[in-house]
Amino acid sequence: MSLPAVIFSEDQAEAYDRVAEELRGAGIDLDDSLLTPPASSRSSVLAVIGKAGSGKTLLLARLYKALEEAGVEVVSGDYEGRRRKERRTLAILAPTNKAASVLRNRGVPATTIHRILYTPVYDPEYERIADWLAGNGEKPEIEGLTEQALERARAFYEKNKSIPGALAAAGLRGSDFITGWKRREDPLDIGFIDEASMLDERQFNDLKEIFPTLVIFGDPAQLAPVGQSGAMVFETLPKERQLVLNRVHRQTQDNPILDLAHALADPEIGFEAFERMVEDTARRDERVVFAQRVESELMARSPVLVWRNATRVRLIQAFRNAYGAPPDDLLPGEPLICDGIELPMKHRKKRIDLEARGLIKGAQVIYLGPGRKPGFSRLHVLGAEDPRVGAASIVKIEFPDEEEPFIPYAARMGATFLHGAAVTIHKAQGSQWDTVQVFAPDLYAAARMGRSEAGQPLWKRLAYVAITRAEHRLHWVVRNRLALPSGPLSVDDLEVAPTQLTLESEG
Repeated sequence: MSLPAVIFSEDQAEAYDRVAEELRGAGIDLDDSLLTPPASSRSSVLAVIGKAGSGKTLLLARLYKALEEAGVEVVSGDYEGRRRKERRTLAILAPTNKAASVLRNRGVPATTIHRILYTPVYDPEYERIADWLAGNGEKPEIEGLTEQALERARAFYEKNKSIPGALAAAGLRGSDFITGWKRREDPLDIGFIDEASMLDERQFNDLKEIFPTLVIFGDPAQLAPVGQSGAMVFETLPKERQLVLNRVHRQTQDNPILDLAHALADPEIGFEAFERMVEDTARRDERVVFAQRVESELMARSPVLVWRNATRVRLIQAFRNAYGAPPDDLLPGEPLICDGIELPMKHRKKRIDLEARGLIKGAQVIYLGPGRKPGFSRLHVLGAEDPRVGAASIVKIEFPDEEEPFIPYAARMGATFLHGAAVTIHKAQGSQWDTVQVFAPDLYAAARMGRSEAGQPLWKRLAYVAITRAEHRLHWVVRNRLALPSGPLSVDDLEVAPTQLTLESEG
């Protein structure tokens, strides 16, 4: 094999061998790059479990590369050609767009669970282009598309492996070639699921129906889905099906953010002692900031992480006041969080369309301005491969001490949004940002209440999840203050390259 050498820790090497053995039983030999039909129809689930920095992502990426070299076809949810009897398939999934984008930024072609549950239906004319790009057909001749346009599409696909993006590079819009979405009927072979701590039982059962061989990667120190009594789906598996990574991988050493996260495992450390540890770390390493106030400019792209809903609402109002946002309208550049899709059953196809394009519950978007029709918004979905979406919107602005939110404008039905300048730590799970602000007074309140979850103090679980959302810099905010911005809100940082797809859902 031509893969470069990677030095695994002992537990990583053991987990790799266990997964390789499982794949061998499914007809995929990674050692000899051989593919054979599955020996049996039995389903299997393995869990790779480890805290932040234990090397789960490195292991997932290495397994993906080995499977690709063996000839396994990676299914992204963009487009699938005619099914061949001999093909073997792999899909790498995450619960949210933001979590999938974290993997894509590391060279792993991940997509959301929803994009595998529902697949696009292409117009037959443009399906010929998709087949050609995927290597399943001859170069087509399409009326209205020049040779140069097709070459632009091929160049884009060779670099990005995105069929919609390649068609956009040829000058086509989503409404030209995607006619609808359908629930997947044919199973796939292997599924790798990242951020498995976020899976609920229904999603887990759906995935087991699609994938005979399922490998889920999760962090046991994170927060379990609401309503599951602190339990995560991988904790229900037999112990022999759980592969535990204990050692922090060498590449994560000298990382003060991960050092703080792992320090929370010490049963003797209390909140005050931990906060002193954060302050000491900040004195010697600029990657940790012991902050006296919240930075409003950071809130526009990476929300402040809080525990209490009341804190979230107060910080959002402070953010809007700092930027001079009118109470009855949104400014371009304001962050929003999708709170679900409100459509009756007769509009089920429209719901699938919006969700497949990134507007799933918890998706983080930036408001770009009003749409072409009343109640519609132009949006940028953070972490989505094709981020520009136009959608019927219901926007809710919450105020302190008021039960009913104010709705500045709304379509009769469509995607609902809450403001996203601050979010609860539960909703932030699965996402990562370059710089993260953690509102420490909320964690102190959780510590004072003495609540526990799955046998561990709740404040420690909250702090662990919040801290590990930071990729490069952590602001531990210790005062209830907000720094004023140096300028107005802008959307200039969200420009999309001309070759990327613009999806409009206003039809």
